[in-house]
Amino acid sequence: MNDDDHRPRLNTTPLDTVPSDDQGILLDTVHSDDIQLDTIPSDSSSNSSSGPNPKPDLEHGPVQPPHIPSWSGRLQRHSSRVPFLNKVFLYLRGPRPKLDLPDPKPLLDIDIRIRGRHIVAPIETTFLRFTRLLPNPWLFTILAAGYIISFAFFARAQFFQTPVESFISCNAALWAANAQCGLDGSGCSYNGSLDFRCPAQCSGVILQNPRAVGDQRPAFVPLIVGGGDSDATYRGDSFICAAAIQAGVISNSRGGCGTLDVVGNYTNFESTTAHGLTSIGFPTVFPSSYRFRSTTALTHCEDMRDDALAFNALVTALLFLVLRPKPIVLFWCLVCIGFWHVVLFSQPQGPPPPLDTAFGTFLPALFICYAAPIEATILYLAPYWRLTSSDLTKRSGAITTLVVILIFILVVALNQLRVFRKTGWLPYYLAWYIAGGLVALVLALLPGLNLRIHHYFLAIILMPGTGLPTRISAMAQGYLLGLFLNGAAAYGFDSILQTKADLVQDATIGSDLASFVTNSTNYNASIPMSNQTIFWNAHPDGWDGFSLLVDDVERYVGDALNLSLAAFDSALPHFFRLALTSGGNIGDFTRAATLFPNGTWVDAPPGAT
Repeated sequence: MNDDDHRPRLNTTPLDTVPSDDQGILLDTVHSDDIQLDTIPSDSSSNSSSGPNPKPDLEHGPVQPPHIPSWSGRLQRHSSRVPFLNKVFLYLRGPRPKLDLPDPKPLLDIDIRIRGRHIVAPIETTFLRFTRLLPNPWLFTILAAGYIISFAFFARAQFFQTPVESFISCNAALWAANAQCGLDGSGCSYNGSLDFRCPAQCSGVILQNPRAVGDQRPAFVPLIVGGGDSDATYRGDSFICAAAIQAGVISNSRGGCGTLDVVGNYTNFESTTAHGLTSIGFPTVFPSSYRFRSTTALTHCEDMRDDALAFNALVTALLFLVLRPKPIVLFWCLVCIGFWHVVLFSQPQGPPPPLDTAFGTFLPALFICYAAPIEATILYLAPYWRLTSSDLTKRSGAITTLVVILIFILVVALNQLRVFRKTGWLPYYLAWYIAGGLVALVLALLPGLNLRIHHYFLAIILMPGTGLPTRISAMAQGYLLGLFLNGAAAYGFDSILQTKADLVQDATIGSDLASFVTNSTNYNASIPMSNQTIFWNAHPDGWDGFSLLVDDVERYVGDALNLSLAAFDSALPHFFRLALTSGGNIGDFTRAATLFPNGTWVDAPPGAT
């Protein structure tokens, strides 16, 4: 029997027996999604059946359950009443049935005609042919084991050949902000010397909020106070690593080790500029300061993050170009390599990095691998390693960078929308993203909580929109996977709902502000400073006292409304900042009021510190 005899047939009645109008109806019905194959008779079924096979009634058709139109069907039915809306709906819906895009052809397989000449250069095909024996599971297993051992040696050299207690972070300092060191700085007293090791790239670790230093408020720069005198003396709250870079003790690109000596009280910290960093001055006395030695006893001090980046980038390139494992294996390799690169080298959460925390956040992201190996290496790994190795912090040129990123995202988004519409998948994706947007709107309206779309979560949200076999999708997938790994490995899986206290960190909290009674009008400069007293207003309801900073050091805590200046040097300027207290908790401080040696009082500007 011929195989064609087993194929289902639409009916056994010749079409020329059907009126033309009904024939059109029949053809429309055949192409409808509502037809079920089990209602269509076939010759094979008639041959296998012992009973007669009645012909279907072409006028009425087979009996079927009532069809409930889909939401898109209802929308099309209603929009068809308005021609313009119907055209918009049909345009956005795209073709039916939906189309599948073909896999892109490798750009490196050149086949062109120029002025009648046929030029053929199958670069990628030739490369695949010469390396066809290398994609071997056993070779991959051996090289994977070798990579793990090599990476372990990198990690050992990075963290485990220097005493653990010598590691400090880029923002480590001997003195804390505002009143955190306690009355007269008793909580930050430190004597002797300190051996330290700094990571690389500390010049990019900056103040995210303004920090009061006398009457100045540096922000978005490393906190460095002093260093301009002949002994390079720095104020105690200066970032040690940034100050060491400015002093030439360590390098910014490789980090390094050093030793500092605590000096204690020092007067008149001078500003300076060196090695790309500028410090600020402080013209009065401060109880904590330090200087760097020219040598240190520590060894194995260089940060190896750049070496690890080059090593891992080479390994991932070999994965794409040479080994070419299955997409699921390639996916796991990229996730594991990128995650542990961020944890151990790019942005470790601590020196040395807490491995228990790292394993707790070791979660994969979904990813669809791209097929052409040479092209995929360029399109995918370049943006992937750019985001995996970046620190994503604020720096000079941040506005330009932000504008470029936004333009890139807009272009990619418009292109993805265009391709989704052409393939007919736009309504499906829009429906899910609209539903997700409504959920986010509900979460944003919850009382007492703030919606925070962290960049690891943003990558998860946008990844489905890159599920197209196009080159732009490959590049976007590289960025998004790098973005996810950077966020998850460096910062953990922070909640998308956070309280206001979670977001404040070292910024002002928006509390009530105290106010000085003493001002530029009623201060009597003819009275010697040893006989002067400054006054402030009583605290409002809900507060029970005050905290007064003099020259950025807490000098008074209590409920009194004045302080004698007899203990302060009349030859130096002094800076006064006042805050309200309640049950030991301190609110925001005022900005600094300044008293100069000539008796000039400058009122505190409005604002909090």
